[in-house]
Order: sequence, then C-alpha cells, then structure tokens
Amino acid sequence: MNEKWHTRYFISYSGVKLPLNLVNPIESIDNRNTFFRAHYDANERMVLCEKVVYGEVEISHQYQYYPDGTLKSAAITDEEGEVQALNFDTTGQRI
Repeated sequence: MNEKWHTRYFISYSGVKLPLNLVNPIESIDNRNTFFRAHYDANERMVLCEKVVYGEVEISHQYQYYPDGTLKSAAITDEEGEVQALNFDTTGQRI
C-alpha cells in the first residue's frame, strides 16, 4: 500500500454514483464482521475502497482522478474476481 495513503472505516455507503459515498464512519473494526475500508490520498480523494466480510475483501473499487479531482477511472472487482473498468471524461461523464 502507498505510504501517503491514510485509511478510514465505514459501515455502509449511499447512492450509486462513483466514487462511492461512504457513510457512518467507525473508529474501530473490532467485533465487526462487515465494513468498508477506504484509502485516501494526500488530497483526500478515495483511491481504494474495499468491502471486507469476515476478514476477506469481497469487492473493491480502485479510483484514479484528473488533476482537478474529477474521477478519471474506476476498476471494480466483484466477488468472483471479475474486474469492470470504467472511464470518465474531464467532466465526469462515463465514456
């Protein structure tokens, strides 16, 4: 993992827009079976989001951004390990 990233934990997310809008932050993952682990870069942009279930990563989203912070791409890995790559233009519209 990148040393410049910092990690936060959440219970869930809301909406369908990318990057995911994580909600209900939690301080500790002790005694939690399911949670979202989000890694942020130095600019507070989420670069990796993982849904952890019983200690295993079930799904993950990896994000890249344009210099202005607009989402450039998302790589979504599902439970079977299949990766869906999404790309966005400089206005945030999917291409």
